Amino acid sequence: MTRALGAGLRRVVRAADPVSGRLKGTEAQLAGLVERGLAFRHPRAPHGHFLTPAGHRVREGEDDAEGRSGPEPEGGASGGGTSGSRASGGVFAARVGGEEEAAEGGAARVREVRSAWQGLLELRRMSHPDGATDRPCGWERGHLVQAAALALEAAGHRPAGADAEDGGYRVRETPQPEAVAVYEAEGEALRACAATLEAAGWQAGEYTEPRTRTRYLLASPRRA
Repeated sequence: MTRALGAGLRRVVRAADPVSGRLKGTEAQLAGLVERGLAFRHPRAPHGHFLTPAGHRVREGEDDAEGRSGPEPEGGASGGGTSGSRASGGVFAARVGGEEEAAEGGAARVREVRSAWQGLLELRRMSHPDGATDRPCGWERGHLVQAAALALEAAGHRPAGADAEDGGYRVRETPQPEAVAVYEAEGEALRACAATLEAAGWQAGEYTEPRTRTRYLLASPRRA
């Protein structure tokens, strides 16, 4: 459980850069925000501190004073110095399609997804030596289904509910390395998903399952 924020920590959060989420404060204040899952320390010099998506929501006044955490960057470097975001305590998870509650949304969910996507773009910027945000980072390659689903949901695509015949996207694992399958009931909607993924830095091709003749996308993160 995260502890309630004091006035001092809340002032630090509110003073964060509104775009990058970069924080200024004492070492004790910054460490306190990291402990609560509201900030992370970048693994590369000069080791600045930045808001996590949960921290951005607290800054925007969308979470209560306890600072409940959502997807947050992992503090250490991995596989070439990248860092990523993860669902914490089940509070946030990109909808991959097929969930019972997938048809439900509302303004709160839109804000939550927007915050997660903005946080992921910031992680891309900090992970790539050239600061690029147009291609996936290491975390996305390690969490393919979640990453692809987040890109689709953030762009406004509707995840499928329990009944796939009602439409909506479904993202599934595949036996192929670094590839996911994306399904949609309608061909036009499937092509729209392909366009969204390609704009988000993925490669997507349309294929047909030999046995069922179902059309689907095979999508993988672009490297360059």
